[in-house]
Amino acid sequence: MRFVLALIVTLGVAQAASAQSKVTIAVGGGACLCYLPTVLAKQLGEYEKAGLDVELVDLKGGSDALKAVLGGSADVVSGYFDHCVNLAAKKQELQSFVVYDRYPGLVLVVSPKQTGKINSIKDLAGKKVGVSAPGSSTDFFLKYQLRKNGLDPAGTAVIGIGLGATAVAAMQQGQIDAAVMLDPAVTVLQGSHKDLKILSDTRTQKDTLDVFGGEYPGGALYTTTAWIKGHEKEVQALTAAMMNTLKWIHAHSPEEIMAKMPETMVGKDKELYLAALRNTIPMYSETGLMDPKGAAAVLAVFSEGSPEVAKANIDVSKTYTNKYVEQYKANAK
Repeated sequence: MRFVLALIVTLGVAQAASAQSKVTIAVGGGACLCYLPTVLAKQLGEYEKAGLDVELVDLKGGSDALKAVLGGSADVVSGYFDHCVNLAAKKQELQSFVVYDRYPGLVLVVSPKQTGKINSIKDLAGKKVGVSAPGSSTDFFLKYQLRKNGLDPAGTAVIGIGLGATAVAAMQQGQIDAAVMLDPAVTVLQGSHKDLKILSDTRTQKDTLDVFGGEYPGGALYTTTAWIKGHEKEVQALTAAMMNTLKWIHAHSPEEIMAKMPETMVGKDKELYLAALRNTIPMYSETGLMDPKGAAAVLAVFSEGSPEVAKANIDVSKTYTNKYVEQYKANAK
């Protein structure tokens, strides 16, 4: 009898496991606070609650995460929405389906060793500037800022330095003259260099409006339109997991959020991580929805910086969908 019961329990567990859909999410740098909702959803068990067996694959930057999805080694990207717009110019159909960052949080920072020599973006001509990975959103942001300030991006050497500890080390050691960074790396660097010089900042709504002239969405879950069409159940489940996580974030303290994050991502200096997290929480979306004006702003920025995008006649409304967030809200009523 005991054997029969054990067998029934084992079969029940096996069936429950097989009922969960396996989804691989490529993350463009998991240590970055801009991607925290994706990692936190795993820590809170939200993917499992939604009926998903999610594997997070941590990569160096958004361009690497995008390559993983286009190459078939991952299903979904947790990365910046601007890739969907940029790839539309190359006739690649990508679509975001839930937005978790209201603004991008990108910061253009001068290396501590160059503080007295670089005073403006124009001073970056001929310099070495770090980005998470070439072709990532950090790289797009740099090129946009260079062009906006009358510089040819080709005149600046772009070097991939990642987003976490590797980026901080590259800046402290003077391997590069400046870098586009995100929190917690910026706050960590400020912790040991109080006079850290910031040339451009998009960590707050005001700063984002100053830089881009409008709202500018950052991190989102996105994938190919073909995958969305073939996996609507999984897309809806991922949306539910992300929306529940965003709700949890806005209902808890920075200390409670940090306590849920993996120790390896928090790092040794918990106070600095906490300070960065406090700064970042307002960045996380409360609605999950793509603001059409924000999507239009991304297209405008890319059209200004890329002749290829400007000529492509992109219908930006096809690069995102709010359908799954709206369905989640309808189900929650």
